[in-house]
Amino acid sequence: MKDELPQTLTDRFGRQVDYLRLSVTDRCDFRCVYCMAEDMTFAPKQQVLTLEELQEVAGAFVELGVRKIRLTGGEPLVRNNILSLVEPLGKLKGLEQLALTTNGSQLHRLAEPLFSMGVSRINVSLDSLEPRKFRQLTRHGNLDQVIAGIDSAIDAGFSRIRLNAVILKGRNEDEVLDLVNFALQRDIDIAFIEEMPLGKIDEHDRALSFLSSEALRQIITRQLTLEAAPEQRDAGGPARYYKTGGSPSRIGFISPHSHNFCHLCNRVRVTAEGRLLLCLGNEHSVDLRAVLRSGDYSRQLLKRTIVESLHIKPEKHHFSLSEPPQIIRFMNATGG
Repeated sequence: MKDELPQTLTDRFGRQVDYLRLSVTDRCDFRCVYCMAEDMTFAPKQQVLTLEELQEVAGAFVELGVRKIRLTGGEPLVRNNILSLVEPLGKLKGLEQLALTTNGSQLHRLAEPLFSMGVSRINVSLDSLEPRKFRQLTRHGNLDQVIAGIDSAIDAGFSRIRLNAVILKGRNEDEVLDLVNFALQRDIDIAFIEEMPLGKIDEHDRALSFLSSEALRQIITRQLTLEAAPEQRDAGGPARYYKTGGSPSRIGFISPHSHNFCHLCNRVRVTAEGRLLLCLGNEHSVDLRAVLRSGDYSRQLLKRTIVESLHIKPEKHHFSLSEPPQIIRFMNATGG
């Protein structure tokens, strides 16, 4: 029949998509130097999906076999009334995991309600443990507030908490071991992410500041022994995880430059403006906002659009540090 749709999303390379990264805002209270320019222009309010539209998108994806949704931004927790979106998503039948990526600035007040509404995993960006350096890297961040948020999340009882750290040569590579020990002391995970060339920045030269995952691993193994974790991959994610010294913590490396993981890709992204991005490192996309706001809208129409969009999901990305960024959108507009 014409309206029959698959119960799972599969692209033309045979990869099953069961993970949606859903951006709820392009705004952020930080201006991290590798993520955004200092002076940003954000999307007008009328171009951003409403909370009801975001819920509709999530529901459609879950009906098509998505089992994990991660709320992203910008900074998702600065979106007005964000809990009124989190609560219904936490009750979606068929959704196995609701997660969140945050800069941690609002966690001290929102960790408990997020957990009670069904968020089970949280990733928190943390690039420095030195207040002055943290301020320089984030341009606006308060380190004490972020650490309080991390500790609030631990107290709330999330099943997994992971720190995300971007290490820039000449800026914070001297803190790699300190960041690892911070995670080990709290029995939480940490992942080191190679800087991605998204958006044009003037604050630093990405080619000169780049540190590979292998270089970071060598820094860590000067003091710690790393052994490949039995659960090498977490819900199809790109991180390669290691364990050390019997700790429950995992130390991960996400390597979009040095260890391409595209053949394992199981995810798509929806931006705050409703643009369905089929690849982080390419511009292949479909306008879901136009579908949501069309006069003949139906959930079935949205689902069909999503299914058909998988035909343009590319095989892989092509990041380069030696050339100007091919992707002009900043990370905050991408949805993490």
